[in-house]
Amino acid sequence: MDTFIVSALKYRPTSFDELIGQNIITQTLINSLKTNQLPQALLFCGPRGVGKTSCARILAKKINNLNNNSLENFDFNVFELDAASNNSVEDIRKITEQVRIPPQVGSHKIYIIDEAHMLSKPAFNAFLKTLEEPPKHVIFILATTEKNKIISTILSRCQIFDFKRISVIDIQEFLVKIAKERKLMYEDNALYLISQAADGALRDALSIFDRMVSFTNGNLSAIAVADNLNLLDHETYFKLVDLIFKNDIPSVLIMYDKLIKRGIDNPQFVKGLGNHLRNLLLAKDIKTSKLMEVGESVKSSYLKKTDKISSALLMDGIEIINNCELHYKSVNNTRVHIEFMLMQLASLHYNGEKKKVL
Repeated sequence: MDTFIVSALKYRPTSFDELIGQNIITQTLINSLKTNQLPQALLFCGPRGVGKTSCARILAKKINNLNNNSLENFDFNVFELDAASNNSVEDIRKITEQVRIPPQVGSHKIYIIDEAHMLSKPAFNAFLKTLEEPPKHVIFILATTEKNKIISTILSRCQIFDFKRISVIDIQEFLVKIAKERKLMYEDNALYLISQAADGALRDALSIFDRMVSFTNGNLSAIAVADNLNLLDHETYFKLVDLIFKNDIPSVLIMYDKLIKRGIDNPQFVKGLGNHLRNLLLAKDIKTSKLMEVGESVKSSYLKKTDKISSALLMDGIEIINNCELHYKSVNNTRVHIEFMLMQLASLHYNGEKKKVL
């Protein structure tokens, strides 16, 4: 049996072109390399799974290969330190002693310090002098998910690159590419749900994708993915909103009861309902419809449905949902709290009159 390689490793980017959703940062680094203006200390910060360490490795390889057309491997010029488990003064002192020795081959030695915020304060202080006046042949790349935990004296010595969460659409397009490459059966909405569940982290999206491929046996349907992730697909929200704006309170409560028995996550349900009304509102104008992070087929459904609901009704509905989210953590009976929100939504503008929002 062949060894299975998880998608997060198999599709890990090896060049700037393959790095998803960080175009501004990659272009800046490419320009810095071309003009020979790369700083000797860089800090890559941002959420997990968005490409910080991958970008650091790609940059490290580019630095030594920039003016070298040979096929020589410069990997031994790149040193990685995981600060989560190597965060003492002694670990940093080993680096400060090593940096004095120039590389035998290639132009630079590159030190990548991952999870840099985990370094102890004494370790940071031991690192300061070297970071302030590094030898010409050394470049430091620090990566962290928590920039706020890095002391200001370190931040002032680094050029900072803020990595952003990857958009749902960018993740979905990448998953489509993988699904086609692997000749899998899939629905666009299924890949959208996976992308949404990843919350901007491509690595998380690929892990979820692998799990869903196994669960569905390579046939990624929206219903199967939604059930497994305890999420709701767009069709479910469309059905619920239709009942809400028909003022059919009993049917709304019965449908919510069925969703509860399915095991949906209440906060995720409320958030998803708010996003659904937002998308209906955005779909009312061709200019704002571009702000929707959904596939073309789903966007078409929003454009068809939005004409039946007024903007005023949608805005009032979003206000009720926001109030529900605001007070959710402070209530004892969350089910009653959400049912009350649904009843408020289904009572909005009943008989043409706007009801008071509590």
